[in-house]
Amino acid sequence: MKEKIVLKATALFLKLGFKSVTMDDIANEMAISKKTIYTHFKNKTALVKECTCNLMHSITIGIDEICALNHNPIEELFEIKKFVMGKIEDDNSSPQYQLQKYYPEISEDLKESHFEKMMECTRTNLRRGIEQGLYRSNLDIDFIARLYFLGIHGTKNQNLFPIEKFSTKFISEEYLEYHLRGIVTPEGFITLKKFIKEHQTND
Repeated sequence: MKEKIVLKATALFLKLGFKSVTMDDIANEMAISKKTIYTHFKNKTALVKECTCNLMHSITIGIDEICALNHNPIEELFEIKKFVMGKIEDDNSSPQYQLQKYYPEISEDLKESHFEKMMECTRTNLRRGIEQGLYRSNLDIDFIARLYFLGIHGTKNQNLFPIEKFSTKFISEEYLEYHLRGIVTPEGFITLKKFIKEHQTND
């Protein structure tokens, strides 16, 4: 039952927002009593923490699987973006923004875990891109990886990027292209243009 509660609550949180969804909403959706939920979770904060940890674990596994395919480094970033967007995208509820605003401690813990995973993944991607001649050889890998992480998190700030003006999809696509244009070689740019064109066609 605990796993079912986590799955249903996660789906609702991502669809409607962490603040918006109440324990009553979850109980009603599952046709169970609120008391049943409290048997497994002492309060909503504990449930939110479990849901976000579970989601982070799921995303981490998915990213590892994409990286294991050894795609072209540029394609790899597009595939990761597509996968993550499929997991968390919802312009209306802005779940990540609500998490930062109403559950800052959980958000910070999640950010630390994300930082470690993303730095590892991005450094590997950058090294491979340089080795294959797709990224500039004079890049400072650690600096670029940190800059990329900073941008990914910075663009989630709705005070800077209000959701009514910049959709999650728009920000995700534009930021990835911005990042890659800054690090590719002329050969890499040809590859990048190909993936941008394919991506736009698929949309």
